[in-house]
Amino acid sequence: MSIEIRNVSKQFGDFRALDNVSLDIESGELVALLGPSGCGKTTLLRIIAGLESGDAGNILFAGEDTTDVHVRERQVGFVFQHYALFRHMTVFENVAFGLRMKPRATRPSDAQIKQKVHDLLGLVQLDWLADRFPSQLSGGQRQRIALARALAVEPKVLLLDEPFGALDAKVRKELRRWLRRLHDDLHVTSIFVTHDQEEALEVADRVVVMNKGRIEQIGTPQQVWDHPASPFVYGFLGDVNLFHGRAHEGALHGEGFSIAAPEHHGAQDAKGFAYVRPHDLEVERYSPGATGIVAQLSRAIVVGPVARLELTPQQGAASDQIIEAQMSSAEFAARGYREGETLVVTPRRAKVFVDHGAGV
Repeated sequence: MSIEIRNVSKQFGDFRALDNVSLDIESGELVALLGPSGCGKTTLLRIIAGLESGDAGNILFAGEDTTDVHVRERQVGFVFQHYALFRHMTVFENVAFGLRMKPRATRPSDAQIKQKVHDLLGLVQLDWLADRFPSQLSGGQRQRIALARALAVEPKVLLLDEPFGALDAKVRKELRRWLRRLHDDLHVTSIFVTHDQEEALEVADRVVVMNKGRIEQIGTPQQVWDHPASPFVYGFLGDVNLFHGRAHEGALHGEGFSIAAPEHHGAQDAKGFAYVRPHDLEVERYSPGATGIVAQLSRAIVVGPVARLELTPQQGAASDQIIEAQMSSAEFAARGYREGETLVVTPRRAKVFVDHGAGV
């Protein structure tokens, strides 16, 4: 089922949770709402579900306005961060609950419910736990049962609010892969909320990056990673270094560096800044006359195949910042860098923004 979100706004007292948000979600798509706490992503999810109403705007399911349709009539499945399983019910009864609550005219028979629950528990690979109680399950198992319960009523739309947020890193990674495979099998239109950029980029067909009640960017994981639309998106998606300088006729000039920025060829001595990811920094030994940012290697963290370097610039306004660079462990070992050594850092690739008076 396709979903259209049209000019939705929501205010809580003086706090503007959503500010004129519009978004189209295609039928069968898995979309992530990504952003920091307080950006409006959960509020938007709750309005789509019908658990909350917007102050303005409309929600359309398959072209039909559902703005005033009660949550029970929306055919939405909802999975929360904290499982919300009924503790006094077995796994089987938890999954069967929504089916048993249907009006008598549409309620399946006991035999049909039994078969449906059995099929769903098989789908989430937990049919062997049917007689257990939630307290006897691990966190990851409970969340899969919560998902089976949401799917039992055959929702047209599946909404997941930080579904793996309460789980440890290893279980989260396993469940992310599992959710993606499940979605590829079922093709239920799904929206999930997360503040974890790795989760969004790994699982979703498209990512909607939100900030302060607005949408900053919509795109495939590759699009938002390769072409961030704003400084916020660039800063939010992973580790980045920020370098300040002056943009002038297609280049950003700073202390010890010059970065080509042909997209800003019209800039005339304007305040600008560049975002550079750690792996886009070239690191070499210092020699007199070297061009680049002279910095001291203050710490090297070598774990597995990656060496992460923390460098402190030796002069200028940036001397109180830490520059993070990255290279392979093999390259780091071959170069023989030592903590305390003076190195030169040069950006290989950067995303330059020019401040046109917006106040950066």
